[in-house]
Amino acid sequence: MKSLLRIVVWTLISLIGASAYAIIALRRHEPLGAVWLILAALCTYAIGIRFYSKWIAAKALVQDDLRATPAEAHEDGRDFVRTNKLVLFGHHFASISGPGPLVGPVLAAQFGYLPGTLWILVGALLAGAVQDFVILFASVRRDGKSLAEMVRDEVSGVAGTIAMFAILGILIILVANLALVVDNALAESPWGLVTTALTMPFAMLMGLYLRYLRIGKVLEMTAIGVVFLIASLLAGYAINDHPTLGPLFTLGRESLALALIAYGFAASVLPVWLLLAPRDYLVSFLKIGAVVVLAVGILLVQPVIQMPYLTRPEMFTGGMRPVVAGSLFPFCFITIACGAISGFHSLVASGTTPKMITRERFIRPVGYGAMCLESLVAIMAMIAACVLDPGAYFAINAPAGLVGSAPGQVAQAVSAWGFPVTLADLTRLASSIGEKTVLARTGGAPTLAIGMTKIIGAIVGGDAAIKLWYHFALMFEALFILTTVDVATRIGRFLIQELAGRFWPRAADTRFYPANIGASLLFAGAWGYFLVAGVKDPLGGVNSLWPLFGIANQLLSCVALCLAVTILIKADRARYAWIVACPLVFLCGVTFTAGVEKIIHPNYRVGFLALARKLGQDSASGMPAARVAATRTIIFNNRLDALVAALFLGLVAAILMVSMREWALLLARRKPKVLREAQAPRLLESVIDSESRRPWWRLGTLVVILGALARELSGEAAAARSSLPPDQALAQVLAKRYDNPHGPGGCC
Repeated sequence: MKSLLRIVVWTLISLIGASAYAIIALRRHEPLGAVWLILAALCTYAIGIRFYSKWIAAKALVQDDLRATPAEAHEDGRDFVRTNKLVLFGHHFASISGPGPLVGPVLAAQFGYLPGTLWILVGALLAGAVQDFVILFASVRRDGKSLAEMVRDEVSGVAGTIAMFAILGILIILVANLALVVDNALAESPWGLVTTALTMPFAMLMGLYLRYLRIGKVLEMTAIGVVFLIASLLAGYAINDHPTLGPLFTLGRESLALALIAYGFAASVLPVWLLLAPRDYLVSFLKIGAVVVLAVGILLVQPVIQMPYLTRPEMFTGGMRPVVAGSLFPFCFITIACGAISGFHSLVASGTTPKMITRERFIRPVGYGAMCLESLVAIMAMIAACVLDPGAYFAINAPAGLVGSAPGQVAQAVSAWGFPVTLADLTRLASSIGEKTVLARTGGAPTLAIGMTKIIGAIVGGDAAIKLWYHFALMFEALFILTTVDVATRIGRFLIQELAGRFWPRAADTRFYPANIGASLLFAGAWGYFLVAGVKDPLGGVNSLWPLFGIANQLLSCVALCLAVTILIKADRARYAWIVACPLVFLCGVTFTAGVEKIIHPNYRVGFLALARKLGQDSASGMPAARVAATRTIIFNNRLDALVAALFLGLVAAILMVSMREWALLLARRKPKVLREAQAPRLLESVIDSESRRPWWRLGTLVVILGALARELSGEAAAARSSLPPDQALAQVLAKRYDNPHGPGGCC
């Protein structure tokens, strides 16, 4: 009966999901409700987690719960720490969900809602979640080694060395870019700064509570964390408008940049249970809570998608879409980034998470499940962007150099693209959220906040509430991204220690604090240098490398998937290698096409070198003296971007070629298949069985326990054990228990 019920339920889920996909893909000139995107997403994740990931775990990876994980075998109280699965899920989700799932889909909405939505759903199901799952499993089997070290062990020493330097370079750029987004969001914002800062001591209190005061009481810590989070939000809101405290907690961009560097260093050095894991768990409440509130808002408000299913490039000035220049393939897939697949995830899956997981059976919900949740965040961001009027969307996101800076010019230019918008519409939109203007607010964050405000504002109503939610959404994005900065700094420390350990083995020992501190200083100083330079100079530092963010991130995925294919072939599971080989082929096509186009494309809005040539020609033909220096800087930056992009493409291409040679040798049996997994101790089956039992607080178990206790106290259980007839046995038990004045239950 249960099997039949399961079949009916999953058939129904499949039919609902298929219907949602059909409506999303085929509805053209009729209103499309945003709820269909939610249904398609939920059904996709449910089927992926229940069936596809379970099949991968059983067939391709063959998980073994009796094998001790690195947290069990090497616990040191600093990096290798046994962590509750709920806390670990919160840490992992908070670490991987940076700006990508929030900003990427908002920018990709310019292509229309259909391409981005399909890539987010299908890409996460078949590529992103699979990559995270497989790499996390591989790292757990290898004592929590990093991606670069695993490439060195499983592919070749040359590939590992190339991967180490490529990953370090890409990671520095990624972290500096993420920190710049946080700096932009929290500078001059007392609310965001206070709320973010308070999560740090509160998280440390939670870590101490769980480790020393109430060991293992995760539900208690969760309740305390919710109270702390609400207190942080209210404190930030109260200080924001306070005449004395508000200015006191208002930091400039340079001061805030230094504070971010100091926090990244602290999060890298302190024990993971003290700050990093509890803060990520605490912030995950806010992340997941905001997503749930937005989902409920969509179900209640039933907003309609305003954006066309597909925009045509000829509609726009110069025959190219305005927000992200370039064709749908490959730039839609590059722009969405973390919402579907992200190379940074592979660094987390081979960084902090494998050193904290306690059982191999938790790898699937953490690795695959957290990516599905992040994909849901990306779907929410896509909906928030697409429920806006398209005219308003393009007015907010189109650069001033393309549409002008005056509101009248912007309205006229956007309307000429076929998306009517008036000056009154733009003025009214800015006024509703308490801003002077919403024009040329590129980057995606303001658009997401406005879209979320539109959905929630339809429920709460009131001008004050709408303005409050808008500024909360901006602060929420900064808090979202900061959790990626801290874990990335710790991962960078691991990479530097592993690299230094090749020359001095003691440096690779995570128990050796001087090595930890030195590596943390090096990595935090590296990304901090680019951050501070970018804050001081709008054209320098990390700003000069910002265009490489998406391509660099996806190149990391190519490296991770190369490793995954190699491991499956070596494990004699080559017939299952397609689960990672297919995403690898597609991603290589997308990333290398995008990289080459960014270097040599003839259109200056796409190609780095083309823009440098155009600016050089403009400078030679004459321009105001005040612009000459800035123009030279921009020319240098674009040439630098072209050089760095070519370098990254070359390094990853080298890893790909070495990997393909390794696959050919292994499949042709010209090289022995030797997996370099760590020798881990075995756990007792009784330990696993005891953990697998249902918790004592489940209602059914509690009723049974209370019933048994009542039978013992009443004497019925003792009477049942007697050989006498039931009535005589019960009378004898009661007489012995209560009639004997010398007995423990006797009367006096």
